[in-house]
This record gives sequence, structure tokens and C-alpha cells, in this order.
Amino acid sequence: MALIFETIHTKGIAQLSYLIGDDEAGTAAVIDPRPDVEVYVDLARTHGVVITHVFETHIHADLVSGSRELADRVQTAAIHVSVEGNATYAFEHEPLKDGDSFEFGELTLIARHTPGHTPEHMSYLACETDRAPTPWGVFSGDSLFVNSAGRPDLMGDDQAAGLAEQLHDTLYTFYCAFDGDVIIYPGHGKGSPCGAEIGDRLTSTIGYERKFNPFLQLHDQMAFEEYVLSTAPPEPTYYKRMKKLNAAGPEVLGRLPLLRGLAPADFKAAIATDDVMVVDTRSMLAFGGGHIAGARNIGGSPEMSIWAGWLLDPETPAYLVLDRAEAGPTVVALLLRIGFTNIAGYLLGGMSAWVKAGFALADVAQMDVHEVQAGADELTIVDVRAPSEWDKGHVPGATHIFLPEVADRAAELDKGTPVAVYCNSGYRASIAASILKAEGFDVRNIPGSWQAWLGAGFPVEHEAREADAP
Repeated sequence: MALIFETIHTKGIAQLSYLIGDDEAGTAAVIDPRPDVEVYVDLARTHGVVITHVFETHIHADLVSGSRELADRVQTAAIHVSVEGNATYAFEHEPLKDGDSFEFGELTLIARHTPGHTPEHMSYLACETDRAPTPWGVFSGDSLFVNSAGRPDLMGDDQAAGLAEQLHDTLYTFYCAFDGDVIIYPGHGKGSPCGAEIGDRLTSTIGYERKFNPFLQLHDQMAFEEYVLSTAPPEPTYYKRMKKLNAAGPEVLGRLPLLRGLAPADFKAAIATDDVMVVDTRSMLAFGGGHIAGARNIGGSPEMSIWAGWLLDPETPAYLVLDRAEAGPTVVALLLRIGFTNIAGYLLGGMSAWVKAGFALADVAQMDVHEVQAGADELTIVDVRAPSEWDKGHVPGATHIFLPEVADRAAELDKGTPVAVYCNSGYRASIAASILKAEGFDVRNIPGSWQAWLGAGFPVEHEAREADAP
């Protein structure tokens, strides 16, 4: 027997899913699949195994579950979901209870109820069949992360305290009872809003986390609850929509949606209404050099998923501007992961065709950090990073407006003063700049942003949190 084990790291949303099985038995399971499921089908084919089981750790809030899509694609797998905590689903499934066990040759997976992040949350012990239930690893989903733990506040304020209490019990009674060499395979890596300050590594051990994870240093339940609720990052606006979608059962598409190409004149006519949006997926520098007036710049890198989820209305049709036509399937997959499928078409020939058709251009000036530092007195400098990033240091005199709040708080800024926007690298700053540009501001994007500011050795301002002030 050779263990089949593959980690699928979906960047941007920082999601981790797994293919695990036994090549001699020829069977495998997938844990927490994403909706663009070709990766699992291809890996199973490569390893010569059949996917017979699809397991979910919980009802996800951060991405569209791929369980139904994968089960439909392979036609050999049942979907297993937790019914602990009175969880219900509106699609065909196999109900999963604490202690349920599944054999894949010499591999056994055992489901264990680990509530806290959600009431129904399930983790999976990975064991050698003849040594079960003693695990060599545990798929911890969103209960325990590297250097962090799952947030308990996504079910609403009325359930947050109770879930925090359950999470404390899960961490200290369930996880801390294992031997220190048991390996943790979490559901997310660094960058996911499902936990605070998740570590860089994709795996860890119980022993290492017991020693260094800040969430495992607070044995007092009240202190733990206060810490876990106060450190949770801002909740993305699309999370509640995702939970409802995943409990109901996402639509089975059968393939990635196809994009409809529109010639420049047709594209121009299609976007000439107030009930559509133009999403320019090119890089910040390309967008800054010339774009369609009113377009929102959300670059087609993996980060697109999370910021499209935050900022795009799923009910409003989107017309895409691509860097090149071949990027279309990638962009569609990035949007699909957060449940956005309302794509009305894309601009054939890109901005080059738009320009050749003689249509108007808008632009966003790019301002390097040296220009910003020299001209700070004549600028409104806006930091659009997350609150935790701002707290660690920012440009002196900057105004903090978290990116998802820019549209609602734009009125706080003076249109008579040029605005320069920064984030960590410039990606989020360009999104904010595109929003402000559409609102009529004289705006500049700062490429390199905070990284460039630090690299240039410019001064950093720190402000104590209100709770820490004397």
C-alpha cells in the first residue's frame, strides 16, 4: 500500500483541500473541495484511484463548496456532511455523525465533532487501519489553524459567545489530548479571514501548536472568549451569502461557464446603463495607463476571489476587461469560487481594440513613494489596509479607510485635494483608486505601497489602540 496524499492550496482565499486514499485499494476521498473541481479529477487519474467519498468539515462561508460539482463529475462519490448541531441541507447527502469511520484500504478516516467555528463542524482523524483510532494526522478544517483558530462569530452575535465556549472545549479537550507528533492539516493558510493571523506554514503538529499557538495559551475560558472574539478580522460581506448557498446546495454547472465576447461597439452599448458594472482585471499599471471610465480594477490574480466577494454585487451583471482572452477561464474560476457567475461578457480584443475603435479613455496617475513623501503636505494619503495592518504601522498623517468601506466613506474625503492611496503592495490600492476615480476624485495609486515605503526607509507612525491607551 502507498498512501495517496495531495494538498490543494487555493491561493487568494487561502483554502486548503485534500485528496487522500490508498493506491492498492484504488479508492480515495476529497476533503472540502473547491467548485472548480478539475484539479481533483486530474489528480485521481494521475494516481490511478477512484474518488468514492467527498467529505465536508462544515458549511463554508468563504467559498462555494465543490462537493456537488465533484460528485456529479466523477459519478462514483457520495457527499458526507455533518448533521451534528442540528445542521440541515437541501441537497442529497449522506448524514455524518461523530465517530463515523471509513476505510480506504490501510487508511481509515474517523469523523469527530469539533464545534466552535460552526455548530456542526467536523474534523477527520487519519489513521493506519490496523491502529485506528490512534491518528497520525487530523484534518482540522476551520477549528484549528497554524498559529490560530477558527473564528466563532460568523453565525451572528447571538451565537458567538456559545460557539466561543465550544471552541475552547474543542481546542483544549479534543486537540490538546493528542500526542504532540500528530500532524495538523488545516482548512486554511495565511491570508484567510476565517481566522486571526494564520501562520505561514500549511501544516503543523499538535505539540508545536500547543507550545506556540496563542489560542492554546488561554486555559481560562473567559479570557479565551474575550481574546478569540476581539482578534477576529473584519467579516467579508459575502460570507453570510456563501453559508446560505452551501447549505442549500450550489448549482451543478458541469463545467466552467463560457464567456461571451463582445466587439468594442457592442460592449460600449451594453455598459451604457446604470444596472451593470465593468470589472477591469488587468494589472494596476495597465489600468492606470488607460481604462474605460467608471470601471472597477480588480486584477485577475488569486486575490481577486476575496475582493470580488467583498465588492461586487452578485445580482448586477459584470462585463469584463481582460489582459488577454486566454485569461478568461482563470478569471471565471476565481469568481466562481465566491459564487459570482453573473458575467455578461468580455471585451473582444481588450483595451487595444477599444482604443482603435476611437472610444474615450480614463486614467489613474501612479505616484511612487518618493513623490508621496515629498508632497505629503499637498495630499490626502489614504491607507486601505485591514485594521490589523494599520495598527502595526502606517504612513505618518495618513487616513485609514478599510478597502470595503471606501465607497461608503468617500464623502469624508475632500474632492478639492489630490488623494493618494496605498495598501501593502498596490493591488488593493488600485481597487480603491478605481472606486474614487469613478466618484470624481483626483486620485493617484501608489505602486509598491507599504512595502515600497518601508524599503525606502521612510518614517513609520504607530498609534496605540484605544484599549491600550493610558
